[in-house]
Amino acid sequence: MIPDLPIDQPVPLPKCGTWPTSVHLFDQTSADAILAALAAERPLLVQGEPGAGKSQLARAAAVTLNRAFVSQVVHARSEAQDLQWEYDAVSRLGEAQVLGSLRSERSHRSNLTPQQRLAPRRFLCPGPLWWAFGWDSAREHNDDRRTVRRVPEPWHPEPHWQPRDGAVLLIDEIDKAEADLPNSLLETLGNGGFPVPWLDTPVCIPAGTAAPLVIITTNQERELPRAFLRRCLVLTLDLKEGDDLKALLVARGRQHFTVGSQQCVHDDILELVAAQLITDRNDAKDKGFPVPGQAEYLDLLRALDHARGGDPAAQKKLFHRIKNFALKKCQESAG
Repeated sequence: MIPDLPIDQPVPLPKCGTWPTSVHLFDQTSADAILAALAAERPLLVQGEPGAGKSQLARAAAVTLNRAFVSQVVHARSEAQDLQWEYDAVSRLGEAQVLGSLRSERSHRSNLTPQQRLAPRRFLCPGPLWWAFGWDSAREHNDDRRTVRRVPEPWHPEPHWQPRDGAVLLIDEIDKAEADLPNSLLETLGNGGFPVPWLDTPVCIPAGTAAPLVIITTNQERELPRAFLRRCLVLTLDLKEGDDLKALLVARGRQHFTVGSQQCVHDDILELVAAQLITDRNDAKDKGFPVPGQAEYLDLLRALDHARGGDPAAQKKLFHRIKNFALKKCQESAG
């Protein structure tokens, strides 16, 4: 049974690795898209402009569904194998040099023979797909790598989470990669598993374990292969315009900057910043500049809150001094 997600209710997001503490609000559309992806066991492709909350949606889904959170940001040189596993050849070379410098096997202070210590499987690093598909397998394999660099485990809720509860895997900004990457993911995502060199059995979703929720984001900077799109459910996160956008931003500003019953940024400031953002969005669109969005709105409010606390008058004065740094992404030359 797939639980319903809370609609228009603040979901606190704890600090997770490099992800800061935050708050998320599910709307009906995004909640329905996640429910559909879980039920169909298909990847959810989330598209929209930068700063619309695409990546945070995956993290919020993990927190709300009590699942582990695994994430990977894609770059231009990313390959499908990087998401599955990596081979740490540098550590193996270093281990071989250490063994070669020792005079006798007794000085190794290890129960493993040199051949065992240099076995290639000990230098495999589980990638995000490995963690999402086979958490216990990845953790066991990672723990066996005692003599090489440790890879931190992905985040999971404490204390009641179990690997059988499943994971949310975020593959972020897939449009940065070449077309080979999404095409190569089709078989892995369709089969729910993949082979790994030097392992006797493939990595796959164990029986009785919930299939991972795979959320893939794109800023639509590059067209994705049609075969890949056909195998995804697609959610578009577009910011509304005009008064609807202003009301949305103010509501989200209240949620992010309210501690207990104390609102840290007054509504007058929330509305002032929202109105300026809308003006700058329209101006940027007319000139073909990058368009500011929700992320810039929250960044500017955060700066006002940290610098001037709860004083609306001081926040307003500071806003007029620093607004262009957050909301204008391209400064026009003076003359």
